[in-house]
Amino acid sequence: MDLDFNDRYGVRSSKSWITPAIIFALIGGAWLIWSGLHHANPAIRSELISFNVTAEREISIRYRIDRADSNQVVICTLTARDVDKNVIGQIDETIAAGSSYSEQITAIPARSTPFSAAIVRCRAK
Repeated sequence: MDLDFNDRYGVRSSKSWITPAIIFALIGGAWLIWSGLHHANPAIRSELISFNVTAEREISIRYRIDRADSNQVVICTLTARDVDKNVIGQIDETIAAGSSYSEQITAIPARSTPFSAAIVRCRAK
């Protein structure tokens, strides 16, 4: 007769974690695919094309907006930054409804000499 310590002390081979792990993996995988596809195609996209210092206290920014709904009014927050990346100017520009693709050139006034410009965010009004 073979002595089996697992039988003697009541230790069972537990594989009860496999079913919840498979369910969790399926739900997590489905959510991951959905979130990736959802956030890969936002309703409003913005892209910085270029910026140019036009005066001692002003910078010009050129950017484009792509929107899924061409009838939607979009508000973009634009910033000017100095050499140390401090925000020295900020404006909100309203882009009227029209074409789904729009290219804008906007001047941003600044408190001091600007070094760069950026699009903080674009949102629907």
